[in-house]
Amino acid sequence: MSGSFRGVAGWGLGFVLAGAVLATGCGSLESTVLGSGASVTASDPARLTRSGFLSDYGRLAPVDWAQGIQCWRAPGLDARKYDKVLIARMTVTLKPGQEHGIDPSDLKALTDYFHASLVKALSPQMKVVDKPGRGVLVLRIALTNLAPTGIAESVTGTVVPYAFIAEAGSGVATGRPAGSTPYMGETGMEMQFRDGETNKVLGECRDTEIGRKYAADLDSNAVGAAQTWASGYLNSFQSWAYARNAFDKWAALTAKRIAALRGVSP
Repeated sequence: MSGSFRGVAGWGLGFVLAGAVLATGCGSLESTVLGSGASVTASDPARLTRSGFLSDYGRLAPVDWAQGIQCWRAPGLDARKYDKVLIARMTVTLKPGQEHGIDPSDLKALTDYFHASLVKALSPQMKVVDKPGRGVLVLRIALTNLAPTGIAESVTGTVVPYAFIAEAGSGVATGRPAGSTPYMGETGMEMQFRDGETNKVLGECRDTEIGRKYAADLDSNAVGAAQTWASGYLNSFQSWAYARNAFDKWAALTAKRIAALRGVSP
C-alpha cells in the first residue's frame, strides 16, 4: 500500500474508527467498528433483474417487510406445514462486461458463503435437508448481474484530494442509492420457493443490492451509524465484500419472513 494512500485513507477512516471506539468505550475493535454490516448495501429497485429464472415477474410487487424487495406468494399458503428446508444449488450470471477476469473459484466461494449464511439463519427454526419430500420447503436461488467492486477506482477516489465530497454524493446524482459510487459492487437475486413434494411454486422474490462506500444508518444511534460508515468504507477495498453483505441481509430477511408466516421465532 503506498504512503499517499495510507495518509489520505487513514486520515478519513481515522475519524470513523475513533468515533466508534469512543462511543462504545470498550469491546473488540472488530465488533465495535464493523457491526452487522446490514446497512452497507442498499436495495435498488431500478436495477431489478428479469433473467427468466422466476415463473411470473408480472405478479411481483414491493413488500412492506423489506424495502425495495419485490415478492409474491400463493394465495392460501399454509407455511406451518413446512418444517424442513432444502437449499438447492444456486445459479450465477455476471453483469454484462464482467465475463472476463472473474476467477471461477471466487464464484464458488460466494455461493458457498450464501448457502452457509442461509443455513445459519434458517436452521434454528427448520431442519436443513438435502432431499425434497413432504414438509420440505425447496429454496431455489439465482444470483444475477453479479459485479465486483472496482478496487483500483475505489483507491483512486480515496487518494485524490477532495474526491470524497464528489464521491459521497455521486449515488443520487447517477441514479444509484445514496452513498454508492459507480464502481461499487452489486448483485441481483431471484428467489423461488417450491413445495418439496408437489414441486408447486409457493412464492417468488427478487432484489438487487448495491454497495455503499459512504453508508450511514440514519435510523440508528451514533455507534450504529459509525459502524455502518466504517463497514462501507472498509468494504470498498475488497472485490466481493458487498456481495457477502447482501447475502447476509437476504438470509436474515428470508429466515425472518418464513418464521413470521409459520408463526414461530426466527
